[in-house]
Amino acid sequence: MTTTISDKVYNLCRNTSSVSAEYARDPTQAPGKIVSRLFGSEGISVLESKPARVRAPATDEDLERAYQCGKFGNTRPSELFLRAYHDALLTLEHDPMMGCVSPALMGSCGVLPLTVIGSIVDICRHMSNLIARAEKEVFLATNFWMNSDSSLLITDAIRELSRRAGARGTKTVVKLMYDRGHFKQIVDNHTLVSENEYTGKAVNLPHPLEIPNVDLQVMNYHRPMLGTFHCKFMVVDRKIAVIGSNNIQSNDNCEMATHLEGPIVDSFYDLCLVSWDKNLDPPLPLRDTPAPKHEFPTFQEPSFLNLFDGDGKLRAQVLNDGVMAENPQGQNADREPSHTGPDPHFDLDIASEIARVQSTLAPRGNERKMDRVALHLNEPTHLDVKATAPECPPEEDMAPLIPHYPHEPFPIALVNRKPWGAPNQACVNTPQNEAWLSAIRNAKRTVFIQTPNLNAEPILTELSAAVHRGVTVVYYVCLGYNDSGELLPFQGGTNEMVANKLYQGLDEEHRKLLHVHFYVGKDQTQPIHNRFKKRSCHIKLLIVDEQLGIQGNGNQDTQSWYHSQETNIMIDSPLICKAWLDGIRRNENTHLYGAASMEDGIWRDKDGNEPEGAIGKNPGKFAWAKGFVGAIQRVRGAGGF
Repeated sequence: MTTTISDKVYNLCRNTSSVSAEYARDPTQAPGKIVSRLFGSEGISVLESKPARVRAPATDEDLERAYQCGKFGNTRPSELFLRAYHDALLTLEHDPMMGCVSPALMGSCGVLPLTVIGSIVDICRHMSNLIARAEKEVFLATNFWMNSDSSLLITDAIRELSRRAGARGTKTVVKLMYDRGHFKQIVDNHTLVSENEYTGKAVNLPHPLEIPNVDLQVMNYHRPMLGTFHCKFMVVDRKIAVIGSNNIQSNDNCEMATHLEGPIVDSFYDLCLVSWDKNLDPPLPLRDTPAPKHEFPTFQEPSFLNLFDGDGKLRAQVLNDGVMAENPQGQNADREPSHTGPDPHFDLDIASEIARVQSTLAPRGNERKMDRVALHLNEPTHLDVKATAPECPPEEDMAPLIPHYPHEPFPIALVNRKPWGAPNQACVNTPQNEAWLSAIRNAKRTVFIQTPNLNAEPILTELSAAVHRGVTVVYYVCLGYNDSGELLPFQGGTNEMVANKLYQGLDEEHRKLLHVHFYVGKDQTQPIHNRFKKRSCHIKLLIVDEQLGIQGNGNQDTQSWYHSQETNIMIDSPLICKAWLDGIRRNENTHLYGAASMEDGIWRDKDGNEPEGAIGKNPGKFAWAKGFVGAIQRVRGAGGF
């Protein structure tokens, strides 16, 4: 792969040509044809199965060139961000659309008013409120869509959107994308879904007669064999973008999503068009209305501003009592009804959303806080998992919706990867992968990662190198997440096997710098194996030096590294990175009870026992045979995605 940004890539980033700009000029064009005309036919980066082990660091001139390739507003990115962005840009040399976004829109800026760290339902609640509050258009992309309580939140929001649009005398356009593998995709990767199919039992979207004021179009995208559309994002009225780790289904996962505003929304808008590929009928109504550059809707809401005191600190009552600061009744106030699929209660704004969810978590009378947390985490699965964790101090109370005080726009880049269906590892040089590697390679103090599985060989190499440089590496993974699939040849192995391998490759001094944890739910005191589907984690997050964060869809496993289409944001903000780390601590017990042994990477209780269901560091000679079942589940979206 090239080591400097060529004139070709530089000019593509500097000009104004983009898929979304061309679509605005003529909405009858299919975005896929615009891509071919602007950037050439299908291609891949470089046919290399592994990233280069040794990479000469970018010079000051290289970093300045990278800076000029982005549109970062009034803030110059940090050196760490520019190094990662520079290396991500290098992958566009042989395929300008390797990142599934027009090069001119890959580097941008924006604000982040809200982070959600909680159950899959917590994120779908926020998404449903945004859909109901939409005026012109909604574009929602997910990997797997399953008829469930979570999907009912979205479908009821579409019904509510139609009702509100009718009251306004308008119509709203909704585009929905998912990956439900179909034999038709062998011939045509992008298949428009018929009305009969998307209203059927498996998907259960509203029939057009139910939503007369919404124009709904549904796309099913998969690139056989392994090129899964693994993205999870949404754009509302070209003012708000949401990127999360969750699919639209109900399960036991802890998930993470962020709500973005500002110019970065236009980058997501471009991504929407590129991903859709075919004609949009009807066309998107806001195609020629770019995202506001200096006006951020959430920061203009008085109710949002009232969440913070005069010093910009979040009022304690907001997250601890589940009531607004002006409500003096505190814990004696009536609990707000929960906003669920079977019983929707749409909110006016984000402040109202926070008040509702915290109200459901706040104890009343003799209730224990952890029992309320257990009820909250059981909601998506309808299980009756009991809390085992002791009560926590008020400052550690669970708070899934985390508002961020109004701040200036900061640099944000989309570091994505396109899908690669072939059963090989030829498509490795992508913006996503290079951003991850570069961030770790240039870390000076700390690396934090949370991911369901961590087993892709390139990242293991860089983590080991970071530890040997004296960098503290902390990573959280889920115990037993899709173990059968990870046991297949060339998949990298299970989390226990990988942790053991990493520790065995370090001497005693360097082992102290590597901290492996297995996810522990907020209401628990030990990891629960994923086979029981009670408390799992699906967050995808990397934070380096508490300065640079990469959050989104991509896992640190072989599938995400080499095959799936992924979407991720890379941010340059110590403020938000600190808030993310605090939110992880507040909404999990992984840091308290999840630490693995620094001798062999295995979690054991105080009596030396591994958790029920754990395979351990040696799964046996014929463990690979179990992997074929797991592989089938993964491609179907039913396991490990």
